[in-house]
Amino acid sequence: MRAAVYRRPGPAAEVLEVVDLEVPGPGEGQVRVRMVTSGINPTDWKGRAGLTARRPDGFQVPHHDGAGVVDALGEGVVGLAVGQRVWLYLAAYRNRYGTAAEYAVVPAAQAVPLPDSASYDLGACLGVPALTAAHCLGGAPEALKGRTVLVAGGAGAVGHYAIQLAAHAGARVVATVSSPEKQALAEEAGAEHVVRYRAEDAANRVLDLVGPVDRIVEVAPMANLDLDLRVLARGGTIATYAADETLTLPGGPLMSANATLVFALLYTVPAEQLAAAIRWTSEVLAAGGLTALPVTSFPLERVAEAQDAVEQGTVGKVVVRLGDGSGRSPRGGWER
Repeated sequence: MRAAVYRRPGPAAEVLEVVDLEVPGPGEGQVRVRMVTSGINPTDWKGRAGLTARRPDGFQVPHHDGAGVVDALGEGVVGLAVGQRVWLYLAAYRNRYGTAAEYAVVPAAQAVPLPDSASYDLGACLGVPALTAAHCLGGAPEALKGRTVLVAGGAGAVGHYAIQLAAHAGARVVATVSSPEKQALAEEAGAEHVVRYRAEDAANRVLDLVGPVDRIVEVAPMANLDLDLRVLARGGTIATYAADETLTLPGGPLMSANATLVFALLYTVPAEQLAAAIRWTSEVLAAGGLTALPVTSFPLERVAEAQDAVEQGTVGKVVVRLGDGSGRSPRGGWER
């Protein structure tokens, strides 16, 4: 099979290469998936760049997310069938066969049925962003009905699915963005209101539109902390999935609000909570409540450019396309 690999951390153009590898067979409890679309997240380029602790064991096929067709079942696998469409999450976590290849091998639990109504591009957009969003929203849609949710960075991948999951659960959703282009994306995702967070009156604008908010899905906790504390309802929750910097927290305002501050990293989410996020995401997907982000696509041979595009902050989702679901590979035939 053709696969992207890196053998050491470093810049994309220096360490990523496309090579021929033997097609791996699924072990016990695993499935092999013929990949159609491989989605790229910030965690993918950060791991390749060496910004995380993990290093390749010989080689690493990158990318956690993707969508394709089950090609082979390992011993003991139930609930999936050869030929079934699936979306994958955390494929490259503790596994050298990520989704940036013509075939990926993953534990069966990490291959989730993809409805016929959902495109492979949509399937590749899910994974880390949608499950992170579901977890940050509390993993329980019933608790959101009639509540108010603020989604910071509503045009990002996690923000996109936080808006759609919360709205589908019956919450009022307000999002913050930085530009007219991103405002349009958040509105298209289903946010009831969208506020430019760089405006001087952003917090007042949120309060005027929806009043105090019960839960905040936060992409930049330090940058947005003042706004968050001004709009958070008493007993409210701030759930952040991007807290790489050192946080300095004002204890008094947080205590006065009886606020809960939640940190989310999908790799270490407890199994039962991850299962709840998968169920919720799958239910809303089957109901047609989730959509793909704007997609920028690259062929496998340009995987280094694709990762660089994510690192440079391309709006929407960057993917690598590997086939069309029929077993045919584009082999460079896709256009960006």
